[in-house]
Amino acid sequence: MSITDPYDALLVVSFGGPEGQDDVIPFLENVTRGKGIPRERLEEVGEHYRLFGGRSPINDQNRALIANLEHELAERKISLPVYWGNRNWAPYLADELARMRDDGVRRVAAFVTSAYDSYSGCRQYREDLWRAVAAVGPGAPRIDRLRHSFDHPGFVTANADGVVGALGDLPRSVADRARIVYVTHSIPVAMAETAGPTGGAYVAQHQAVAAAVSAQVEARTGVSRAHDLVYCSRSGPPSMPWLEPDVNDHLAALAAEGVEAVVLAPIGFLSDHMEVAYDLDTEALATAKELGIAAARAATAGTHPDFVDTVIDLLLERSAVERGESVTRASIGAPGPAHDVCPAGCCPNLRGEQPALCGVDSPPYP
Repeated sequence: MSITDPYDALLVVSFGGPEGQDDVIPFLENVTRGKGIPRERLEEVGEHYRLFGGRSPINDQNRALIANLEHELAERKISLPVYWGNRNWAPYLADELARMRDDGVRRVAAFVTSAYDSYSGCRQYREDLWRAVAAVGPGAPRIDRLRHSFDHPGFVTANADGVVGALGDLPRSVADRARIVYVTHSIPVAMAETAGPTGGAYVAQHQAVAAAVSAQVEARTGVSRAHDLVYCSRSGPPSMPWLEPDVNDHLAALAAEGVEAVVLAPIGFLSDHMEVAYDLDTEALATAKELGIAAARAATAGTHPDFVDTVIDLLLERSAVERGESVTRASIGAPGPAHDVCPAGCCPNLRGEQPALCGVDSPPYP
């Protein structure tokens, strides 16, 4: 028996991103389909991608993550193929599931590249998995989603390393007085209020990670630093409340308070995709410079060895659970690990219920 039984493959499930200028608008149309976003807004967002040659960093980040996962699995003498499917761009989930079926894969552990509870970070991926399975039809592999990675100590350590590295990029004269500004993707307030089984999980989980990372940074540097949780990448209409403050507004407030230096730590993102490359590396760092604040951006978890180990640890944990074994879940503490199988009504789709895999209320396989 293999330590990954009953799984015979690992599937990395991600958002996807354009690979060139001609892909930008079709990709954004995929992302916003059914949401009534006007063409001019797509063109506006598309300019962010065009600044980088129309290529999102996310696909290359996923290729690097998969290469590192394959290497670490081989180092551990674990024979398990790794597949990759995206929500919004090639390789699409349905195409990858069809390839897995043709390869003889029957049961899959899916790692979703979103670390926290929310509709867009959890249930929407579960809906995508349902649609992909329905598109493949008979013979599609059975899929179990691994629990979210935010709570795993390896994810926290990878982010703490990023913050410590960014502190080293600041002028030594201000580094000890730097404030840590943790950044994540803004979402509608209504989505945040209903995130998780009982609501509020998105913000609570981020706050827990921010506190845990700050504690590690203090232990390693000997300096206690104030920290904040802020948001970026708001995309909804002005009439709809989204989580605030925006990172740029917050930097202005810090400057008014006399803060001299900040580290921007993107704990809400697993890799340097467009929200990091544009919203932080382009906009927020420019804002800090205009305000006279010394600023450095911390690395994302990306392909950090501790994060690669985290993914494999979550795979082995879930494998043991499915074999009926008792497990001790690696955790940073409250609010505690997310569920293996999502409870009924977890992270609801506020636009209307859709079938989704990997929940206790999931319909039978199509």
